[in-house]
Amino acid sequence: MIDLDGTLIHTAPQIAQAANALRADFGLPALDTKLIETYIGEGASTLIKRCLVGEGQTFDEAQAYAGFSQHYAKIVTESKPYVGVVESLQALKQAGYRLACVTNKPADFTKPLLEKSGLADFFEVVVSGDTLPKKKPDPMPLLHVCEQFDCLPQSAVLVGDSKTDIAAAWAAGCFIFTVPYGYNGGVEIADSEVDAQVDSLLEINDLIELAE
Repeated sequence: MIDLDGTLIHTAPQIAQAANALRADFGLPALDTKLIETYIGEGASTLIKRCLVGEGQTFDEAQAYAGFSQHYAKIVTESKPYVGVVESLQALKQAGYRLACVTNKPADFTKPLLEKSGLADFFEVVVSGDTLPKKKPDPMPLLHVCEQFDCLPQSAVLVGDSKTDIAAAWAAGCFIFTVPYGYNGGVEIADSEVDAQVDSLLEINDLIELAE
């Protein structure tokens, strides 16, 4: 199971662009992309709130979400996979592993992004932030994938980039590998919190083979 934003694809530039377009709609100045990057990981609704609160600005959540979605839909497919991602997924598939993408990103953005980036065909299952009643850090999305693959949680690995992923994996009883280049609120993930840190997804296959 692999996270999307900050793990498979570098989506922060386009998310920040859409968030700042939304702020402009409200007459607010742009925020730094690096700051908005720290808001990524808990879903679009949470990101929107963080981008608008603290400005003395009142807003209708549904209207703000619709505005952000309109801006983001125009550019969502411009985001690109990180270096080595495609090769890593090819190697994992060739090794016989079944792959799922588990993200808090809404399905309306997840599907076109995976398709445009050429990653969609690697995943048998895709769980978006609105696929199930709960999203990460709740374990429900991970347990759902395990059910779909008819495997025990302790036989599954989640690869992610944030404490949200770590909490979900712990709660589900899965292994957790993390990458250092993603979005974790600007805070580095401690080695002690995870089963392994990988500099790139190319290392995943070797780590799984060692564990076996």
